[in-house]
Amino acid sequence: MASSMALGMIETKGLVSAIEAADAMVKAANVNLVGKTLVGGGLVTIMVRGDVGAVKAATDAGAAAAAKVGELISVHVIPRPHEEVESLLPNNPPVNNSDKQE
Repeated sequence: MASSMALGMIETKGLVSAIEAADAMVKAANVNLVGKTLVGGGLVTIMVRGDVGAVKAATDAGAAAAAKVGELISVHVIPRPHEEVESLLPNNPPVNNSDKQE
């Protein structure tokens, strides 16, 4: 079963552009900032959740803001992440498939 909330991700080179992207995203649309991942090599991924339209607007604004102050690497929106993907995200417990009701 998929989540009803979209997931938006912006990856940047450097923390300053990632923070700028996060600030722009939460100011541009009704989204929740759910995590920051330091990937390595200076790469930082910022994640937001919300409805699909809001997440798309937020990632567009965040990408533009990040590109102004640093290097934008990637932007992606997943409209309805599968529940098993949810276990990979920050602050989400692992999925226990044995509890699924058939």
